[in-house]
Amino acid sequence: MQKGIHPDNYRLVAFKDMSNDEIFITKSTADTKETIEVDGNEYPLIKLEISRTSHPFYTGQSKLIDTAGRIDKFKNKYAKFKKK
Repeated sequence: MQKGIHPDNYRLVAFKDMSNDEIFITKSTADTKETIEVDGNEYPLIKLEISRTSHPFYTGQSKLIDTAGRIDKFKNKYAKFKKK
């Protein structure tokens, strides 16, 4: 690695997937005030909503969201209030 091309805060950071509590450590310059202890070492913590361990594309577990069904239920429920 060349000297002087990386920012001063380029260090090991723990990323935590909040959906499945998976933690992985990599280098980053991301700023955070939170820390976490992993294997006896303390790292800055970045919380993620989704990562490679929980994303449907990588896990092969796709979740179907039935928006059309919800819209039909809504229309059927409130059809009696429709002006004629």
